[in-house]
Amino acid sequence: MPQAAPTVVVYTDGACVGNPGPGGWAWALDTSSYDSGHDPSTTNQRMEITAALEAVRAHDGPLEVVSDSTYVVHCFRDRWWAGWRQRGWRNSKGADVANQDLWRPLVQLVVDDRPGEVRFTWVKGHAGDPMNELVDRLANDAARRRGPRRPGGET
Repeated sequence: MPQAAPTVVVYTDGACVGNPGPGGWAWALDTSSYDSGHDPSTTNQRMEITAALEAVRAHDGPLEVVSDSTYVVHCFRDRWWAGWRQRGWRNSKGADVANQDLWRPLVQLVVDDRPGEVRFTWVKGHAGDPMNELVDRLANDAARRRGPRRPGGET
């Protein structure tokens, strides 16, 4: 009987310089395996979702996404996505779900394409977790367009 693939743990974060303002997102497996990106005009919430989306896109197999964003974690932990879908992508107050251009592909990947493979875990931000601090720094650098997109990559 083949062994199940080990769960990959990836940390994610999003940041903005002003909100809205220039933003950055990042994911990291460790100090040498990460990615980040920039958006010239966005919000912190959009960057948090983007970080999770890019992390899921980049990694196959069982995945644990660790985020300090309750917005991202609660969407999956509390199954917000199920209510959104049931109501035609409207929230509980009947308004359009914010950021659904990002939520829709993330929910598709996690729920439909990879059922049971991806889970989300919350970590307290700015509390000394080394990996959370790393992705925070990478996302903020991306928001300010500092540093490489990838290790050894170009800005």
